Amino acid sequence: MQLRIHNTLTRSLEPFQPAPGNPGPVTFYTCGPTVYDYAHIGNFRSFLNADVLRRTLQLLGHEVVHVMNITDVGHMTDDSNVDGAGEDKMELAAKRLLEDKKSGTLPEGHDVDPGDPMAIADFYAEAFLQDGRLLNLQVALEADEHPERLPRPTRYIPQMIALIETLIDRGNAYVAPDGAVYFDVASYEDYGALSGNTVEALREGEGGRVLESNQAAKRSPADFMLWKPDASHLMRWPSPWGEGYPGWHLECSVMAEALIGVDGVIDIHSGGEDNIFPHHECELAQSRCATGASCFARYWFHTRHLMVEGRKMSKSQGNFFTVRDLLDRGATPAAIRLELIRTHYRQNANFTLQGLRDCGRMVDRWCRLREQLEAGIVAGTEVPGPLAQALPAFTEALCDDLNLARAIGVLNEAASRARADGDAGVADPGSASSELEALSRMDLVLGVLDRNQSPAAEPDDDLERIVAERIEARSRAKAEKDWAAADAIRDELTELGIAIKDGPEGTTWSRIIE
Repeated sequence: MQLRIHNTLTRSLEPFQPAPGNPGPVTFYTCGPTVYDYAHIGNFRSFLNADVLRRTLQLLGHEVVHVMNITDVGHMTDDSNVDGAGEDKMELAAKRLLEDKKSGTLPEGHDVDPGDPMAIADFYAEAFLQDGRLLNLQVALEADEHPERLPRPTRYIPQMIALIETLIDRGNAYVAPDGAVYFDVASYEDYGALSGNTVEALREGEGGRVLESNQAAKRSPADFMLWKPDASHLMRWPSPWGEGYPGWHLECSVMAEALIGVDGVIDIHSGGEDNIFPHHECELAQSRCATGASCFARYWFHTRHLMVEGRKMSKSQGNFFTVRDLLDRGATPAAIRLELIRTHYRQNANFTLQGLRDCGRMVDRWCRLREQLEAGIVAGTEVPGPLAQALPAFTEALCDDLNLARAIGVLNEAASRARADGDAGVADPGSASSELEALSRMDLVLGVLDRNQSPAAEPDDDLERIVAERIEARSRAKAEKDWAAADAIRDELTELGIAIKDGPEGTTWSRIIE
């Protein structure tokens, strides 16, 4: 089967083809987190959808080299501004944590100097990797083996300076009267192809906001900053244009080319929808002008926004969640991952706590099925079994622009047929092994079966023993028609934060997510 994927650049579904004449692995670059705080679930939706794309390519037999940057400089508070308006997010984090330290409200565990932005970046980068490993994000799992695939911009400043010099030499960039270096969009006729913004609209201030104070220095409002001289900036480096710092858009062009570029081209570039403009548009322009290649990335993959309980995620509205917030509420990493990936990546998703509970129950059923198959038990004598039969349809759904909802539906239907309820199962180790292999191949993409326990609950053998004993006592009470006793046990479990559900396979339980 061949994957068809939506390419933001062409605005159409295209069959994925490895680069002609390049027998090497698929090269994949993802815009990662800016490590000035904990990544929230909206960030992780984009990262996890990129992970699903990577895993689908691997399911189809492709080798993938995946790079995700960890931004530690130059990302400003106004993402929509071509100049990078506001403050550097790393510098802002340093100020925020210094204030917290003075007021005695510095969060527990922040044992780094809150005035040192590099120490802060290290702290939050490690926090991101911890969260990513819990959610089975492959690029985070391989961080120890391949640290170069999680590059930090501050380690590529010389290469950024070299790229700026190349752009100046080729007539694509200029030094303005205020000393800053800008990319000249008029020198690149395809500017706007990715986002749909036209240079004319940008000149009128419609396609992206620009700094009024910079208008006298720039040739065009659409021109974007490559280097900002600023001797007062907390994070700064020497350059031919004065001590200062690089523009945010510069970093990905440099690191993608340095790590996975082949003649200036990579196969796939991904990010959130909000990265399309100005970030990815600017990347595309400067990369093509610097290398002379006909493209920068052959496929552009973007995830749309995440809503929470039907509203924009906001701390002021009480619907802002990090992965750690949800784990503290008793959610499993598997449930979080599934809730974040099950809505199609090109649709706005609505994350809900009820959806999180539903995903937890879904993964529970798949895990119980895996336990049954590992014990050598199948539902019947059908060969091939339901899961092996379903694998082609599961894969076909993924090949249809990562249709996870349909793929999950295929798995659920097959799992219902494959589950051996009660004593209905048949001991058949050979068939069970085949079914287990099919389930494992599906989970190669879903990535949830080994993440179905909340770290907040470990170790919790006593709780599991207590719950099992109370469920057994409730079953005896129901068998004796002592409904009052059965209800009392249910209430007792609820007080412990445990929800129980009666079903054909017996009584199951899960933690109550508040």
